[in-house]
Amino acid sequence: MKEMTDKEAEYLNNYYTENTIMPDLSKPGFFSCKYGMPITFDPETTKTLSSYAASIHKTPAEIIAAMVNEKITFGSI
Repeated sequence: MKEMTDKEAEYLNNYYTENTIMPDLSKPGFFSCKYGMPITFDPETTKTLSSYAASIHKTPAEIIAAMVNEKITFGSI
């Protein structure tokens, strides 16, 4: 495999630095973009859910699914 020149490496570095989509937890639609879920939350809920999910090593979708299943099981919905 051919090695990159410094010029090619610099171009790729600049390209991916400027064009990589980084999630912004303060904007609506974070979960839609990151997890493919067609829902949005307010920024505070998004931050709280993301932090909680990371702390228990689950995805936000798993947490929401468990909450919904619990509500359905106990007839709260």
